[in-house]
Amino acid sequence: MTTNAQLLFNAIPKGEPTPETFKYNTENTIDLEQKLSDGACIVKVIVVSLDPYMRGRMRPAEVKSYSPAFELHKPLTGHGVAVVIRAAEDSKYKVGDHVYGVIPYQQYIFFPGEQKVDEETKKFLGPSPLRVIKNEEGLPWSAYIGAAGMPGKTAFMAWKEIADAKKGETAFVSAGSGPVGQMVIQIAKADGMKVISSAGSDDKVEFLKELGADVAFNYKTTDAKKIFAEHGPIDVNWVNVGGKSFEEELEFMNMHGRLIACGWISAYNGESYGVKNLFNFVAKRLMMRGFIVGDFEHKYSDEFYKSIPKKLAYGDLKFKEVKYDGLENAPQAFLDMLRGQQKDGFGKVFIQVASDDAH
Repeated sequence: MTTNAQLLFNAIPKGEPTPETFKYNTENTIDLEQKLSDGACIVKVIVVSLDPYMRGRMRPAEVKSYSPAFELHKPLTGHGVAVVIRAAEDSKYKVGDHVYGVIPYQQYIFFPGEQKVDEETKKFLGPSPLRVIKNEEGLPWSAYIGAAGMPGKTAFMAWKEIADAKKGETAFVSAGSGPVGQMVIQIAKADGMKVISSAGSDDKVEFLKELGADVAFNYKTTDAKKIFAEHGPIDVNWVNVGGKSFEEELEFMNMHGRLIACGWISAYNGESYGVKNLFNFVAKRLMMRGFIVGDFEHKYSDEFYKSIPKKLAYGDLKFKEVKYDGLENAPQAFLDMLRGQQKDGFGKVFIQVASDDAH
């Protein structure tokens, strides 16, 4: 038997998560030499993603939302890339294949060949199906849980579906240095838009300018209203933060503006701010739409994978990442991410679980 370390959901947090929210479990084991049949395979996890939306899954199971609650004392689940180290002869995966999907956060995973669906919930029983990644562009595997993965798809797909972008219009992107925001800035610029973006430190602001933002500011030291008054009005607002900031943004929306509700970071750890100027939706004929990236997978996934990895590899799109080594460091990495205080720079936070080889 081989040690199969896991990152467990240990306790439901009240307010901001703490290290005790998680547990690094080294007592779990797996038989890597077990007989495989019926299409089964075993994968070794290479990288896993840490994302703000995961905070919303740290809740009691009876509280329903768009994404299922984490199970107490079970591994966290999220997007990751793994390599197939063993496969049954009739498996659709081959040893050496790199695969992407929603996986439990542990070192090794056994995947049954046949995926069964719960008739009541319509959800897969056991790990979800995996997508084989060819990676002909030679990107780091971490890119496939970042700019070429869920955050990149979030930006690409929702922008195409909702933004109705027009050349010469103005877009505002909050949390522009985050994994989604940095992609939105570049996509908006490619559509010929003027882009305003905000971040929480001066070095992040400089990065926003590198991404192509026409106007970038530190929301902690700058009056956003003055920025919007001078450089607005806003035609397309990519909403990442919400709260008091959202109230300020509404005041400077243009007539017939579009708001793309991606996240509400300001409320992840506590009560939401009560926005007081919602009448702007009526007066300015605004349209706001929320979404989950899975809504658009069927429509844009092929287009995304054909175009975005190549643009990242050629440098046409820029992205930043922050790596933490080992599942044992994931609790601190998650807390750092929520606070915007990553140990080494900023950008997409991920955990390097293992090296990239089929052994």
